[in-house]
Amino acid sequence: AMTGKMRVGFIGAGLMGHGMAKNLIEKGFSLTVMGNRNRKPIDHLVSLGAREVSSARAVAEASDLVFLCLPNSEIVGRVVLGAEGILEGAHDGLIVADSTTADPGETKRIGAALREKGVAMLDTPLTMTPKEAESGTLNVLVGGAEEDLETARPAIESFAKNIFHVGPLGAAHSLKLINNFMSMSMVALFAEAVTTARKADVSIAGLHEVISAGALNNGLFQKVMDWPLKQDASGLQFAIENALKDVSYYNRAAADAGSTAMIGSTVQQIYALANAQGEGKTHVPKLMDVMGRLNGL
Repeated sequence: AMTGKMRVGFIGAGLMGHGMAKNLIEKGFSLTVMGNRNRKPIDHLVSLGAREVSSARAVAEASDLVFLCLPNSEIVGRVVLGAEGILEGAHDGLIVADSTTADPGETKRIGAALREKGVAMLDTPLTMTPKEAESGTLNVLVGGAEEDLETARPAIESFAKNIFHVGPLGAAHSLKLINNFMSMSMVALFAEAVTTARKADVSIAGLHEVISAGALNNGLFQKVMDWPLKQDASGLQFAIENALKDVSYYNRAAADAGSTAMIGSTVQQIYALANAQGEGKTHVPKLMDVMGRLNGL
């Protein structure tokens, strides 16, 4: 069995990363993790048999495949290209799989730097939530060469329900941003609709009932409407500052591709305004409260 032979590394064992790493260990991969400030997930992975090292370079040296699951492209750049980074631990046959929701332009630039050292790169962003990361049922989008995906596939399968190969390096990060642009635009649209309904004395329960009965109904609408109807925002635990980051990356990707982003730029301004109101850490269903306040409610 290949599994025993492939040595896997993990950098960024946070909310999503912990579940991915846990599933890699449970499926029999030897795992090397880089420690981070948040000790809880790292200590747990070490208790399951992971080996902890203190630098990205050490992770790369000990691994055939390294997963990254980091907050943004700037940090990915530092971890890969910076001092004591992955590039310094580069060796033939190494594959770097980046699960960060990242800027595809940066992904291609980092991939080119790795390729010069004989290292392959895949972009492997995720859809779904930390719950699916823990249960090993994430959807994984993959950009990069077919043969690199085939080498990495057994490891990815340990935490994935579906694996979609969507194009060359950068394509998966682009698709992830398009996905998040669509969902965050819909959240903003629902928030505006609720705000207008409140101002126009329309029953919010009535709005919910009518939309739920028609073609516009969807899972995202139901999660967002749990906030005004039940004061429950737990269905969408995604911060306004992250929505702003993702839509900003989407607009940059659209610009790099030479595509217009009229809706994207408006949605970016909506989240930028909410963020400027000090609501960066607020979860996105509550965007309607921020909008309401700006509209004198």
